[in-house]
Amino acid sequence: MTPPIVVHPPGDTGERRVTAHARELGLAHSEADVTEFLRRAGLTPEEIDLRDPNLIEWRGGGPETWG
Repeated sequence: MTPPIVVHPPGDTGERRVTAHARELGLAHSEADVTEFLRRAGLTPEEIDLRDPNLIEWRGGGPETWG
């Protein structure tokens, strides 16, 4: 099963598109941005684990990759 959140590969300027069930959440420039997008989407801090493969699929590098 595909995780509900996808962080797409870095763009030319290092930003990464973030989607939830194919809905755009925004362009992230850091892990903090991803966390904020997930908070705005309704997740609580306790539910957000950026390294949980059941929650987030990182494409083109993990949370440490920002172009």
